[in-house]
Amino acid sequence: MSRPLLFLDVDGPLNPYAARPSRRPEGYTTIRASVHPGERPLRVWLHPGHGRSLLALGFDLCWATTWMDAANRWIAPVVGLPELPYVDFTGALFVERPDGVHWKTERIVAYAEGRAFAWVDDEQGPADDTYVAAHHAGPALLHHVSPRLGLREADFTALTEFAAALGTSA
Repeated sequence: MSRPLLFLDVDGPLNPYAARPSRRPEGYTTIRASVHPGERPLRVWLHPGHGRSLLALGFDLCWATTWMDAANRWIAPVVGLPELPYVDFTGALFVERPDGVHWKTERIVAYAEGRAFAWVDDEQGPADDTYVAAHHAGPALLHHVSPRLGLREADFTALTEFAAALGTSA
């Protein structure tokens, strides 16, 4: 059995952007990065230990973020991840759907091609759970991460338990 995929959003799970703006969370470092050329650099808080923890989970990691390939340049080196594949959201970025499904969901399901996956993000909702259940043949975990806190021990525990239930944990 192949390892499940873990789709990673940056802003929210890895960058707790909604934390108190005047106080960087403990253990995090600050970078200034431009996601898209010509944009004003963003303040991004990242935890250097997250990469090691993510790699130990027993998943094949994949970016699922507006950063797309830029996450390999700006985010991966800081958190300790190798270059990762990414879901290409070109043409889908921020496009609202009338059914309330997040604009990332359809592309993530297509990328997974029936393979078991977990998706950590701060923007999924019940419509996304419904969409995945109807359009994805394999097991899936849509795991919400607070954008005020970023990934925490409880999030890693939930991902570990999901992988263990599939029989693929590290």
